[in-house]
Amino acid sequence: MNPTPRLPASRSIELLAPAGDWECARAAVENGADAIYFGLDCGFNARVRAKNFGLPDLPDLMSWLRTRGVRGYVTMNTLAFPSELPPLIGVIESVAASGVDAVLIQDFGVARIVHAICPELEIHASTQMSLSSAETIEVASDLGLSRVVLARELSIAEIRKITAATHMPVECFIHGALCVAYSGQCLTSESLGGRSANRGHCAQACRLPYELVVDGEDRDLGEVRYLLSPQDLAGYAAIPDMIDAGVASLKIEGRLKTAEYVANITGHYRTAIDDAIQTGAVHVDDVARREMELSFSRGFSPGWIEGNDHKRLVPGDHSAKRGIRLGAILDCKSDRILVHVDAPVTLGDGLAIEVQQGEFQGGRIYSLETGRGQRFDSVEADTDVWIGFGRGEIEWQRVQRGDLVFKNDDPKLNRRLRQSFAGEDPQSRQPIDMVIGAEAGKTLQLSATTSGGITVSVSGDQVLEKANKHPANAARLREKMERLGGTSFELRSLKATITGEPMVPASLLNQLRRTLTDALTLRLRQPPVRTIDAEAGRVLLAPLPRSVDEVITPSKPQLVVLCRTLEQIEAVASSDVDWIYTDLHDVRHYRDAVQIAHQHHAKIGIANVRIQKPGEMGLLRVLRRLDADCFLVRNLAAVGYLKTLGKPLVADFSLNTANHRSAEWLMDLGVQRVTASYDLNRDQLMDLVDSARPTDLEIVIHQHMPMFHMEHCVFCSVLSPGTNKTNCGRPCDRHVVTLRDRVGAEHPLQADVACRNTLYNATAQSGSEIVADLIRKGIRWFRVELLEQNAKESQQTIATYRQLLAGELSGSEVWRRLQATNRLGVTRGTLESKRNPLAIL
Repeated sequence: MNPTPRLPASRSIELLAPAGDWECARAAVENGADAIYFGLDCGFNARVRAKNFGLPDLPDLMSWLRTRGVRGYVTMNTLAFPSELPPLIGVIESVAASGVDAVLIQDFGVARIVHAICPELEIHASTQMSLSSAETIEVASDLGLSRVVLARELSIAEIRKITAATHMPVECFIHGALCVAYSGQCLTSESLGGRSANRGHCAQACRLPYELVVDGEDRDLGEVRYLLSPQDLAGYAAIPDMIDAGVASLKIEGRLKTAEYVANITGHYRTAIDDAIQTGAVHVDDVARREMELSFSRGFSPGWIEGNDHKRLVPGDHSAKRGIRLGAILDCKSDRILVHVDAPVTLGDGLAIEVQQGEFQGGRIYSLETGRGQRFDSVEADTDVWIGFGRGEIEWQRVQRGDLVFKNDDPKLNRRLRQSFAGEDPQSRQPIDMVIGAEAGKTLQLSATTSGGITVSVSGDQVLEKANKHPANAARLREKMERLGGTSFELRSLKATITGEPMVPASLLNQLRRTLTDALTLRLRQPPVRTIDAEAGRVLLAPLPRSVDEVITPSKPQLVVLCRTLEQIEAVASSDVDWIYTDLHDVRHYRDAVQIAHQHHAKIGIANVRIQKPGEMGLLRVLRRLDADCFLVRNLAAVGYLKTLGKPLVADFSLNTANHRSAEWLMDLGVQRVTASYDLNRDQLMDLVDSARPTDLEIVIHQHMPMFHMEHCVFCSVLSPGTNKTNCGRPCDRHVVTLRDRVGAEHPLQADVACRNTLYNATAQSGSEIVADLIRKGIRWFRVELLEQNAKESQQTIATYRQLLAGELSGSEVWRRLQATNRLGVTRGTLESKRNPLAIL
């Protein structure tokens, strides 16, 4: 059998760990992280529930990280509204001045401001930017990006295609919780509860139970209730492939997790990466896997790394952390249960008994006994043991044979993990390369260089004499220079030049070594020298200039209707509309859609899919053959490709335009109009309108919010024996499916041409009450989006909004009329002021 080839020594990879606070930062660094990422408590980060750091913490934090040879990245990965941009200037100044190595950005406008203020500060495109192909990266690189965090939904084969087609360094998630929706494309929290995931307020609606309704009838799925809750990602087996593919950084999710979690997962992935580099493979045994599961696990899976397996990704039988499965209860008494344990257990361990799906009874192990009454402090796996609990911990009337038992806490493991970062002496040190020059008749010369290229040199204060008996040699010099305990350094290499048989006193070596490490530490504590120009950022705060014609002679309002069926297109094309957009699930029907519209002398635009992955440019190329009047572009690849056709482009909501500088950037790329982000409430939308050019904006005033946009296919997962689109049999073509939530609302589920699922809010949302104000401010493009309406309902909805735009109906009258004709009713949704939000999940 041939040995596994080693990876080339040059193929290294960064291990990036989360840090919600100082304790987590220490846990990450002491367990081998090459870099950490963290948020700030002043906002602009997607984990506002984490503890986060304050701006005053940054100088000390970054100074400490530099002495340890670890990079620090600040997450500023949320959308920013125009009114929030002025205070952002000071935040960027502080971040750049403190020496932060990079910022993670979602918002196009924020990226432009960061680059203007400090071009030397690296910008990493957050996964929230929805960059999922080389084509999207190519367009986004115009923002001055240094790295892209790829979407989690990519397989290793797709990642290889991306790295082969771009010079942009890429970062990939390797472990932690998975969002079921594409990051940056989840509007569920916003739609249901007024809390925006794009603003760091995810309500985790994906972790809730849902009931499946197929063709109007309930479908019994047994214990499968959590239809949108993925298992956690554990991608350690793919590390050699990630390295070989040229991935620059592997990222651990978990800024909301404990320091013990950070220590645990970082330590195991440090070992796995080192293993992969040395042997070309990763060897994770049962002990290591159980330790990782104990810190946090909804069950481990490779996520999308190995490709789509919808059943494996979302088993659907649970959504919460459960820990290690020990086994099922074989027997139970008043205070004890008999279990054949599949993992070791010890007195004091925490256990949970699943008495009902998703409901647990738990406590700590009070006793361990065999059937013969022998007591033990611990037992190994594959053992029958009676497990006793403390008095009053368990409601025994709810426990029965067959209930599953999980180990969810291990105090001994937690103590060991805490010890890894709680001590004063560094456990993980920064390697340095030393050069020493010892020549008789001259002073001793010593220098050290870090992996980051920082060099410090010192000289002795006495001339070296020629030795009578024991001249200096390289081995003795190395032995002295290796004594770096108490510092944050370790000696990696020593190059010694010895001339004239000098005598080098041990006291001199010790003194010069201490002087060198002190000088190097002092040098590393200093932030890098950067050019910081806050005024260049403030220039970008100014509203965009408007033309004189736009102010004096505004045009009449234009009504655009998005249709999702040919029946709707037929009905809308014969109505009084200015433009039609079409978003069909079958590209073969687009030619019919264009023909129907043009027969009625209506102008029609075609919407492309929201996500573009490697190998999917054909979905854009097919649009070239259609006689569309414009295109509704939903990702950056579509912007880059379709602008070459010379047709007007309208940037859709999925490009998340929340401020005027994002809008301006898209316009500069060749877009004619920009759809305002669905994250804007009434006040924030008005803020955008006042800052941008009104004629550049298009506002959606009626729609069913597209809540989850997912690579995961619920149709395949629960309605097919297959595992992905290659073998599912396309149940989406044969069935109408809705998901019923806890309050009884049935949300429509649809699959697009790329087999990605979108779950739409059951209740339509309307902005009719602010239309008059928008018209007064110069907005001229208004959109109504249809979902499942038939021809008659479509025409009634259009007629109502046409009267609204003409000033013949007030916003409240529109409400009443739509409530009378729309079976789902209407809510104000995201256009409602957040001072009076909908009920929070």
